[in-house]
Amino acid sequence: MITVKGWCSDAGARAVTRRVRPLVAACAVLLAACGGSDGTSQRSVVHTDATSLGQPDRPIAGPQGATPQFLVECTYSHTAADDPIVFPGQPGQSHLHVFFGNTHVDANTTIASLADGDTTCDQPLDKAAYWAPALLRGSEVLRPVKSTAYYRPGEGVDPLIVQAFPAGLMMVGGNSGARGEQPLSIVAWGCGAGIERAVTPPECVQGRNLRLMITFPDCWDGVHLDSADHHAHIAYSSKGLCPDGFPVSIPQLQFSVEYPVWGSTEGLVLASGGLTTGHADFMNGWDQAKLASEVDLCIHRKVVCGVASGRKTG
Repeated sequence: MITVKGWCSDAGARAVTRRVRPLVAACAVLLAACGGSDGTSQRSVVHTDATSLGQPDRPIAGPQGATPQFLVECTYSHTAADDPIVFPGQPGQSHLHVFFGNTHVDANTTIASLADGDTTCDQPLDKAAYWAPALLRGSEVLRPVKSTAYYRPGEGVDPLIVQAFPAGLMMVGGNSGARGEQPLSIVAWGCGAGIERAVTPPECVQGRNLRLMITFPDCWDGVHLDSADHHAHIAYSSKGLCPDGFPVSIPQLQFSVEYPVWGSTEGLVLASGGLTTGHADFMNGWDQAKLASEVDLCIHRKVVCGVASGRKTG
């Protein structure tokens, strides 16, 4: 369990920065909760509004179903106030994140360095880095149970045209600087494997843990592995087609983080700010041959695969 004691002033934030730098972002969360100058986390970065680059046509009712896909489950790795995409080379400058997959991720991580890390994923050749804002209840940082990454075609997209992510692709799904509700088709909360989707955490019954679900864009411009705002090189398909300027159909990554939370949602807050600031980050550290094989064997063949076991159904 990680706790942050009651700092609700700028002076307190500076003291935390000096003494416990890795928790500075959690202090920013508490400043927002206590009524910061603008009511938002001081370390939130406002990305391009994801909806300016489109959005999925509808929320996905369930992560499984008949849609061709493969999935990877990754247990929790670590928590840090780092973000190698948004704040590269700047340790402690981000709000708190929880990391999954590659175990050697910090502010100095690069695509090349991912190859030297281990992975918490049940697919050993997936050394990608996945991370999302930490979820707090009061001052306690809640340790996630696990994450699940679903790789599938976008809604209505012909599975046969989907190409594996290029080596080195970096993406951010959702908007950490959102000041209002994000589309449920991009960011949603739910309980267990149920079909409910909500803009803020619902009260889940015991045995069906709270989940945060982020849907990434599924169209790539074919050139850039990242962009200045971490959104402009990718976009969402609509009616099965990618928009102009984004000719390459890639898997639509749907990333789910499960928390040991049920019952009351009182006191919950994301480290990035309010509960509508859900987002997730991805750095492609897959073995490229394995990733291409899974796209071919699962998505192109229109079956549902469990990657770790190699089991194919459908």
